[in-house]
Amino acid sequence: MQPVTIPEGFDFTDPELYEKRLPHPEWAQLRKAEPIHWVQKADPSADGFDDAGYWVVSKHADVKEVSRRTNEVFSAWENTAVPRFAPGTDRAIIEMLRFLILNQDGEEHKKHRRIISKGFTPRNVAKLRDTLAARAEKIVTEAAAKGSGDFIIEVASELPLQAIAELLGVPQEDRHQLFEWSNLMTSYDVPELADASTLASAQLLEYAQKLAADREENPQDDLITKLIQADIDGEKLSADDFGWFVILLAVAGNETTRNATTHGMIAMLDNPDQWELFKSERPETAYDEILRWASPISSFQRTATEDLELGGQQIKKGDRLALMYGSANFDEDVFDDPFTFNILRDPNPHLTFGGQGPHYCIGANLAKLQIELIFNAIADHMPNLESLGESKRIRSGWLNGITEWPVDFKCPVAH
Repeated sequence: MQPVTIPEGFDFTDPELYEKRLPHPEWAQLRKAEPIHWVQKADPSADGFDDAGYWVVSKHADVKEVSRRTNEVFSAWENTAVPRFAPGTDRAIIEMLRFLILNQDGEEHKKHRRIISKGFTPRNVAKLRDTLAARAEKIVTEAAAKGSGDFIIEVASELPLQAIAELLGVPQEDRHQLFEWSNLMTSYDVPELADASTLASAQLLEYAQKLAADREENPQDDLITKLIQADIDGEKLSADDFGWFVILLAVAGNETTRNATTHGMIAMLDNPDQWELFKSERPETAYDEILRWASPISSFQRTATEDLELGGQQIKKGDRLALMYGSANFDEDVFDDPFTFNILRDPNPHLTFGGQGPHYCIGANLAKLQIELIFNAIADHMPNLESLGESKRIRSGWLNGITEWPVDFKCPVAH
């Protein structure tokens, strides 16, 4: 990759940038020349934060360090973990998102994480394998029978939605409403959808709170009941807490897994030798390479809670730092030939699940299971899938997503 000169004020969280492409050339230049890089904003309110700018953290080691030291000298709560909001976003809206475990610090974060983690233990996730494997096969065979369609709608989005419904114990017929709410909630950077995005968040919160209230009255053998009855230190998830958890699950558990699936499938078709290798060998290493390559969350942020030094730069208390997972996962000092999609890559210490530390993704096991199951189903039932056109990227300053991808499923003749 050729060195580039990064223009002053180049915004690494600009949704218009990510709608067109990922800033890989610029990230590569930062990793080589200035791993901790200050972005001076031309407009203080352009990203929803009324400040002078933010630090870009581009190297794997530095992203890991900040992740590990969250709750110690870095905060997810102060400005939330989301590095980009719509221009002029009311500060009260940003602070309201502190109810999400993603944006919490300290004892409150530990308490909620202990409760929620009970639903995502390896044992509980393993119990879902057979059910989700059957669902993955059904999703793919039904899509294949249609001949062609949008990969996101017909394949990539379905298993995460069905998994969430299965995990929570919500009616499967509600999953399409969850899909719509999730799409709208992450579309706040699209000006004409900003109001609909806010409304979708409120509607999903209300929906989840009603589910919690119902389980209080009618307990069942499902995750909702476990969470609202998970008594830890005299505490359990309130209906409000549960509502915010479902919002997080709808985005973190749905958007990210479906985008990893889509980016992974595009990478397979762009590298037919890897797709042939996967179909014949099914290497376990493939799923981590899909996650590394996809990096479905381009960045989250932390805020410094004291003056400190990071990577040779003086960070001041209150400074925001954007952790660029999409850059760290292609760090030449960690990954050999990082821009080669290699499903046999081992080791593969990607940071797709947030690096080390207290905010490591609770649902990592479930996400990896879903990717394994859906790619095996695709390899079994639509092995000759072909792209019918360019994919369309989401407009987001922190999500690396695909909204449309037309494909020919190339259903093989039954035999």
